[in-house]
Amino acid sequence: MKADIEWVEKLGNGIKRKIRITFLGKGKMKWQTKRSDEEMWDYDTPPSAGDWNTLEEKMEALYNRRRESFKNLELVRQLKKEAGA
Repeated sequence: MKADIEWVEKLGNGIKRKIRITFLGKGKMKWQTKRSDEEMWDYDTPPSAGDWNTLEEKMEALYNRRRESFKNLELVRQLKKEAGA
């Protein structure tokens, strides 16, 4: 099973933003973002409510296709709730 979930969103003016989530185990995940107009990955900016919603939708789709565990889906839902998103 693949550990990372990634997607790309278009921000406008030809700029894209890549989001990567890695499940580290023990109830932890790591968010990474990178804009096409920047060279370095950003590990510090907290995810927006839209990012949480997109992640939850992607996790549900992967779970329904049996490509993601229920444990990780529940972790996303719990952390989303704790983040107030």
